[in-house]
Amino acid sequence: MVNIEVTVISRYTIKPSTASSSPHLLQPYKLSIFDQLTPNTYVPTIFFYRITVPSFNLPQTLIQLRNSLSETLTLYYPLSGRIKNNLYVHDFDAGVPYLEAQVNCPMLEFLKLRETEWLNHFVPVHPFLKEMDSELLPLIACQANIFDGGIAMGISLSHKLADGVTANAFLKTWAAIFRGCRQEIIYPNLFQASLVFPPRDNLPKRYVALMERLWFEQKKDYVTRRFLFDAKAISALQAKAKSEPVPKPSRIEALTCFLWKHQMAASRASSSGTSPKLSIVAHAVNLRPRMNPQMLLDNTIGNIILWAPVLLDILEETAPQSGDHELCDLVNMLHESLNEFNNEYLETLKGKEGFGAICDLLDLMEEGTSIKPPPEIYAFTSWTRILNKLDFGWGKPFQIGVIGKVGPVFRNLTIFVQCDQEIEAWVTLEEKQMAMLEKDSQFLAFASPNP
Repeated sequence: MVNIEVTVISRYTIKPSTASSSPHLLQPYKLSIFDQLTPNTYVPTIFFYRITVPSFNLPQTLIQLRNSLSETLTLYYPLSGRIKNNLYVHDFDAGVPYLEAQVNCPMLEFLKLRETEWLNHFVPVHPFLKEMDSELLPLIACQANIFDGGIAMGISLSHKLADGVTANAFLKTWAAIFRGCRQEIIYPNLFQASLVFPPRDNLPKRYVALMERLWFEQKKDYVTRRFLFDAKAISALQAKAKSEPVPKPSRIEALTCFLWKHQMAASRASSSGTSPKLSIVAHAVNLRPRMNPQMLLDNTIGNIILWAPVLLDILEETAPQSGDHELCDLVNMLHESLNEFNNEYLETLKGKEGFGAICDLLDLMEEGTSIKPPPEIYAFTSWTRILNKLDFGWGKPFQIGVIGKVGPVFRNLTIFVQCDQEIEAWVTLEEKQMAMLEKDSQFLAFASPNP
């Protein structure tokens, strides 16, 4: 067993390169109402790059990484600031924590260990904690981990101001500036989100508390496991998920409902209770491509997402081995929920007048989660169209790491990551439930654990 040590050798605060000369950096950046509702918690991602070129100049590379990050922050300056009153971002000169760390083992040796919980050592902030002092916390922090044979770039991004599309645009711009490929810079739209979905000075605290309850649940034993679905398994699941209403289910629809089906079975198998429960899937939906093109939201930063809900009654007498819920039926329900977030509906959420419709949505969510006994909630999000091709000049990532050991306050969550023609599912569940999932032969017929 390799004795792994990660030693921080340098600490910096990286600021926008033109912080003192750009007038727009003096103006507060307004949050959108969806930013206001999103808890302040850090989403981790680690990009592993193999570097075997003999001419590789590490000291020059580290300087260039810091300088290009500073230039990127000039374009994405809100990420350099701090939240104020859950209304806006200011103090853009506060900067971004940036660490450089030495790892005492070769990269390939570490990856062979398949120790997912060790991933937390490669990001500067513990993932998915329920952060309290949001006004003092940075909105992004970075850590360059130096291995023998490679570099792992660890990113901790606050969900308070960034969804996956925002992260993708920011990181690809950083990589493009680092490589000198300025034609690949993604220039952000910094103002459209708060214009389309304006913040509320008097946002009811109960809605903020509701979102925290939906994101976090007190447990002591959450664990995260990595499962791989190859192209053959994905195709087979899509075929099983077909139906007349959904003749061509997407890969993510099929995988989401396959995991949900077996997570529910694992929950029943690991539970000593006999009360019926409601099972809820909440799937992240990127609103940008679903709105009228005139909204110009493609490069808009912020949380331009909503969570599509699917509710399912679970009968207490249903045995977990019975396969009671057909995959195609679950996919039909998810597909219908996703389709409800169309332009016609999203138009009702826009502007100051849209606050009433947003409140109606939040009230429905509150009603659904207040049922006794409490429902099981499973969250899903897909990164399959983002992040996997992030190139700092060393090629695309050799591997992408997501979640290490989460804290005791979190929620069941699955993150899908693209890996060539395969898809990895990073699944966080309660430990007993995960143990049952890992022994489910019908699940393992399609999913390869921690390959």
